[in-house]
Formats: sequence, C-alpha cells, structure tokens
Amino acid sequence: MTRRLADVAQHVGVSQATVSRVLNDKPGISQATRDAVLTALDVLGYERPNKLRGERARLVGIILPELTNPVFPALAEAMAGALAKRGFSPVLCTRTVDGVAEADYVSILLEQQVSGVLFGGGLYQQADADHSHYAALRERSLPTVLVNAAVEGLGFPQVCTDDGHGVDQAYGHLAALGHDRIALLLGPADHVPSARKLAAYLAARERHGHDGPALIGRSPFAMAEAQVAASRLIGAGAGALICAGDVTAIGAIRAAHKLGRSVPGDVSIIGYDDSPVMACTDPPLTTIRQPVDAMGHAAVSLLLHQIDGHPGRGEEFLFEPELVVRNTTGAARRPDPALA
Repeated sequence: MTRRLADVAQHVGVSQATVSRVLNDKPGISQATRDAVLTALDVLGYERPNKLRGERARLVGIILPELTNPVFPALAEAMAGALAKRGFSPVLCTRTVDGVAEADYVSILLEQQVSGVLFGGGLYQQADADHSHYAALRERSLPTVLVNAAVEGLGFPQVCTDDGHGVDQAYGHLAALGHDRIALLLGPADHVPSARKLAAYLAARERHGHDGPALIGRSPFAMAEAQVAASRLIGAGAGALICAGDVTAIGAIRAAHKLGRSVPGDVSIIGYDDSPVMACTDPPLTTIRQPVDAMGHAAVSLLLHQIDGHPGRGEEFLFEPELVVRNTTGAARRPDPALA
C-alpha cells in the first residue's frame, strides 16, 4: 500500500496524503487532482478501490490493426495529441498476428473502465469477420468511434475518407495521361473500403468509355503479397495501377521493376493514403492523400461528445481526399508506328 501511494504521488506530482484522501473518497480534493490520481492508478497498473471502480478512468483506448503501415502511427499521433489536450490519456493497442486480438483488447479496455475507444481500422471493415465484441461496447454504452468505412448495423459514428471520390480522381488523372488499360489493386473481397473503391473504378471505366475486361487484383495490405498480385496485373497488360494503399503501391513498383518495366515510363502507379515518407520513395509516389490529421481530430471530437453525455449515432462523416501528383505517373506508352 505504501509503495502504491508513493508511486502514484510521484506520477501525479502530489503528496502521498493527497493520494490517500482520493483513494478513501475524502472531501477537500479538487476534481482535476482526483481525476489525475485515478488515471495514474490505471496507467501504473494498480487496482482502484472497490468504491471507485464503477467510475470510468480518463483513459481512451486507441485500437490499431498494425504499426508497420505508416498511416496508422500518423493517425495514432493525431488522436493521441487531441486527447491529451483534453486531459485524457491514450492507451495504444496494436493487433498482431500472434499477439493480442482485437476482441481481447476490447475486453481489457472494458476491465480498465476506460472512458471510450477509438478504432483506427479493424474487423468492422471486413464483412466476413466476427463482430461480436462490438456488441459488448454497445451493451456497456461505451463511447466508441470508428475510422474508415464499416459494415452496416454496428451503430457507431464513423469518420471516413470518401474512397469513391479518391479512386475517381486517380482514374481521371490516368485517363488524362492517355491510359486506358488501368488496373485496380484492392484489399480482400470482404473489405468495405475496397468495395467502395471497386464501385467507383467500374463507374469511371464506363464514364471514360474504356472497353475490355476490367483488370482487378486483390491482396492483403502487405508489400510482398501486393507485389505478386501486381505482377499478374502487369502481365495481363495493365499500363497503370491504382492501389488501395501506399504499401500496396510500393509492392506494385517492385513488381514492375522485377518485370523489367520502368515506372512511370512503362507502368504508372498511384497509391492511397499519402503516408509519411511517400515523397521520399524511388520514384516519389503519386498517391491519394487521406486527411489523416483532420480525421483523427474529428474522431476525438465525436468521442468526447459522447463522453459528455450525448448519445452516439451510426452516422458517417466523409472527408474529401486529394490527389498528390509526384513521379510514379506519366503519359501512356504508345506503340512506335515505325515498328508496326
């Protein structure tokens, strides 16, 4: 008990006597100090006294699918900064293949009496995944916000990029460069944002009068798998690829180089996200920029609105993406008439 008092007091910057008064629910302590002590208990891994366990900590869980894709650390940074400015401590939870699953993180955060949960991507984007852990959040009425498109019926607010508009911009850019053999490299078949991108791609093909079979590939959002899928599309005659992510696009660039094709001389490639350092790839990547910072702040605002007592509704807030033209797109290569 003495060690706990000392640890918490040092963490908060108050006396052990003040910590003791908070733990014993004594009067005469400001609400700000009381909140800081309770949050310190949660952060340091100490259990709250029984009489205080029913109160939610000023902790907010941020659940991400991974950290290898640079867009997710950027989103986490935006959300964590916005939370800190409002006096909340972020708890970062990252899924791994062999580690803690998303559903397990939800259980852990519920046990910690967090004030809310922000998802930066997750199983809610996959139609065929298990969504039962989201029901636990609804049953507890725990404030929750999802970033990026989700399956229908979950009932949580969503902050999304307009995926259809992003693909439309990318397709229009490539068509203006003379490309008509434009391929689309997507995520898994049950991935909701990929489904939106596919619908926009098919509509753009029709609008631009591009005939012939649609060139569509799928892969997980990983460089090696994307390289294999992109190789197939290039081998099938694609002169340009729109990719569902920047990491996917880098895999496509590697595929082109391995096949002896230059980028953008032989194949043009567009990514999606404008993750940090995409301007530093070789060549610098043309991509669709998601307004990650604005989306992160909006997600936090929606969450805090719920924490303040306003019920969350299953509304979707769309943010407009932006085409960022760099050096992986160029004019379509045409056959030399002299060689015909």
